[in-house]
Amino acid sequence: MCRATLAELALSQRRTKPSHLSEGLLHIPVFALAQLAQAAQPEAGSGELSTNTDIVRLVSDASYLSLAVLCILLIFSAIGWGITLYKMFAFRRAARQTSTFLDVFRKSSKFSEVQAVCPSLPESPLVGLFQSGYAELNAQLRQASVADPLKPSTPAGRPTLKSLESVDRALLRASTVELTKLERHVPFLATTASITPFIGLFGTVWGIMGSFTSIGAAGSAGLAVVAPGIAEALIATAAGLFAAIPAVYFYNHFTQRVKEFAAHMDDFSLEFLNICERNFT
Repeated sequence: MCRATLAELALSQRRTKPSHLSEGLLHIPVFALAQLAQAAQPEAGSGELSTNTDIVRLVSDASYLSLAVLCILLIFSAIGWGITLYKMFAFRRAARQTSTFLDVFRKSSKFSEVQAVCPSLPESPLVGLFQSGYAELNAQLRQASVADPLKPSTPAGRPTLKSLESVDRALLRASTVELTKLERHVPFLATTASITPFIGLFGTVWGIMGSFTSIGAAGSAGLAVVAPGIAEALIATAAGLFAAIPAVYFYNHFTQRVKEFAAHMDDFSLEFLNICERNFT
């Protein structure tokens, strides 16, 4: 009877132990569980920070040849952006002064009045055309004003132009000069757009070669062995594209602007020749 009572008491104690454990877990503070859950979650922005840190570390640990490739691409990119900003401001000034010059030219009744305004509008390509045509026109009119005893005298107050084709050729020469000024430094953007991807590709190939060398030295093709060299190689490719893509865009943009200025110069040359033909022939 006594033994049966002791056995039942031991069995009842074993059954009650889990309940005491669960009661102990319930007494754990709620804020402690929240802190544990927050510690288990990754911090916001840690992925972006680690990515930037990895890029800086890859560049700092790159080989001398890879660093030389990146420096060359950086130089091309810096010069290209400098030319881009300079040409943007230059074309903007040229367009503004061209509009002003055309207003003065079409409102003036004498070429001498237009000539007086030209020094204040040096960025306009039409100013160079006008000065060249005006110089040729004055040269012919001065020669025609000299009295020739073998020819009958011309009516008073009516100067005569000897050769309209000479004025046309002078305008063509001036147009070529002005187009050359507008296109100055723009071909460098085309050079940057065409050569920088190949420079970046050279850096990529060199990095992949280094990766294969590391594989051969380590005797294994694990990700830890291959990944750094490939990442370094892809940075060179990205740098080449970063230099080439803006250069392509702005080269096409500036080429189109030069074509627009060329069309304005052609129209102005025809207008100038029409005025000369009406008044001096």
